[in-house]
Amino acid sequence: MPFFAAADGCRIHYETSGGHGPRLMLIPGLGGDGRFWAGVVRLLEAHHRIIVTDHRGAGRSDRPNSLYSIPLIASDIAGLLAQTGGPAHIVGHSTGGAIAQVLALDHAEIGLSYTISSSWARADVRFRTLFGARAELLDAGMAETFQRLGHVLCHEPSYLETHAGQLDAAAASAPHTLAPLAVAAARVRMLLDHDRLADLPRIAAPVQVIAAAGDILTPPALSQAIARAIPGADHVTVPGAHFHPLADPEGFAAILRRFIAGAESKYHDR
Repeated sequence: MPFFAAADGCRIHYETSGGHGPRLMLIPGLGGDGRFWAGVVRLLEAHHRIIVTDHRGAGRSDRPNSLYSIPLIASDIAGLLAQTGGPAHIVGHSTGGAIAQVLALDHAEIGLSYTISSSWARADVRFRTLFGARAELLDAGMAETFQRLGHVLCHEPSYLETHAGQLDAAAASAPHTLAPLAVAAARVRMLLDHDRLADLPRIAAPVQVIAAAGDILTPPALSQAIARAIPGADHVTVPGAHFHPLADPEGFAAILRRFIAGAESKYHDR
C-alpha cells in the first residue's frame, strides 16, 4: 500500500488509478476513508487520473494521539499532491469540502478547480450542537451508537432498508474501525473550528458547490452560503441525503465530468 510521509512523520495512505486524462484528488468526509469514493472512481478512472487519500487519524493512515485540525489535513494533502505529480482538480465531500476550502485559500498552487460537496464554511448553532453531541458519544465509549446515528443522519430511509445488513455490520465493527476513540472524538471536534466563510471571496479558481436537497447533516443552506461567498461559483442541487455520492455515484460522476471538462477548457484557454 502506498503511503506519503507528512512533515511530522505521520503516514498518509493513498491510492491511484487511471492512466490518462485530467488529474483528480478525491477527499472523503469525516469518516476519512477513501474507499467512500469507490463507486465514483470506477466510473471516472477510464478517462481521469485519480488519487484518493485517507485522512490522518482515519482509514488506513496512521492515527497519532495528537492535535487534529482541518488545516493540518489540508497540508498533508498538499504535500501528497506535490510529491505525486502536482496540481489536480480537488473534489471534497463534507469534511473533505472544508479541506478543499483550505486548500483553495492556503495552498492555491495545487488546485486546478474545486468541487465542494455537502459542506460548510462556518459552524452554526445547530451544527455545533449536533457534532458536539456526536463527540460526546465517542468520549463515552459509545462507538456503535455513534455509527448508527451517523447512518440515520447520512442516508435516505430507502438506503437504510436495502443495506440494513451492511450497516449493522459497520456499527458492530465501529469500536475497532474508529479506534482509538479519543482520536475519533478529536477529529469530530476539529470541525467546530473551521471558519473560512469571510475568506472565500478570495478564491479565484473555478468552483462548483453541490448540495443534496434531503441532507439533514449539513443542510443545503450551509452549501448555499459557500456558493454565495465565492465569485462565479456554480451551485448544483441534487436529490438525496448527505451520502449522495455513495448512493448515486453515477449522478455525482456525471456532475464532475461536466464541471472538470469546463474547468479544463478555461485552464487551457489562459
